[in-house]
Amino acid sequence: MDTSVAGKTALVTGASRGIGRAIAFGLAARGANVVLSSRRQDALDAVAEEIRAAHPAAKVLATAAHVADPHQAQDCVAATVSAFGSLDILVNNAGTNPYYGPLVDIDLPRAQKTFEVNQLSIVLWTQLAWRAWLSEHGGTIVNIASIGGLSTEPGIGFYNATKAAVIHLTRQFAAELAPRVRVNAIAPGVVRTNLAKTLWENFEQQLNAALPLRRIGEPEDIAKAALFLAGDDSAWMTGQTLVVDGGAMILPQVTV
Repeated sequence: MDTSVAGKTALVTGASRGIGRAIAFGLAARGANVVLSSRRQDALDAVAEEIRAAHPAAKVLATAAHVADPHQAQDCVAATVSAFGSLDILVNNAGTNPYYGPLVDIDLPRAQKTFEVNQLSIVLWTQLAWRAWLSEHGGTIVNIASIGGLSTEPGIGFYNATKAAVIHLTRQFAAELAPRVRVNAIAPGVVRTNLAKTLWENFEQQLNAALPLRRIGEPEDIAKAALFLAGDDSAWMTGQTLVVDGGAMILPQVTV
């Protein structure tokens, strides 16, 4: 059990699958109280039951909320503090990418949705957590960005622009919320999730061969990095973006 997170309360957005689910499992395994949030209550309830089955002592709350809805976000944060008496760790993980194609052709509705979920929600949930608990008691925030926010690539240019914004928001919030709150980010490479399926489903063999570590990522790879940033082992880190990508960014270009 990680004593730096045991007994603390962690709220994870986008927790019903993929990276968010893996982070929630990791936090529960280390003794944290975990609040799961995403749009669908039934999916959250299923994950909560899986966590309890794997870790019978885990304290888990599943609360549905659309990450870009201010009222639902407020209700989720309030439910977190009401249930566990604190909100020590915020993981801003929820993300979306409804458009694949040239940036010049993206339509406004899908651009707006990507902006609201990937970028604006970081501001919204950080504000709410700060006002509800972190401003007085301190804590940590972990934002999930992407290596796409550090480079350019075809097809997901607007998604990558929002992830570049997440990296800058991480630095800005770290500067403004210090010393009470540490704010760091993770920039994953291609990870085996539904969100990234377009990038790996038909190209996994080629990607594995091209990457220095010879495999695409698994959600647990990102969860381990998130646990490091949420706990005391990273106590002298803030405003940083940790790249976890199997070595993709040390290559001139990864092509498939």
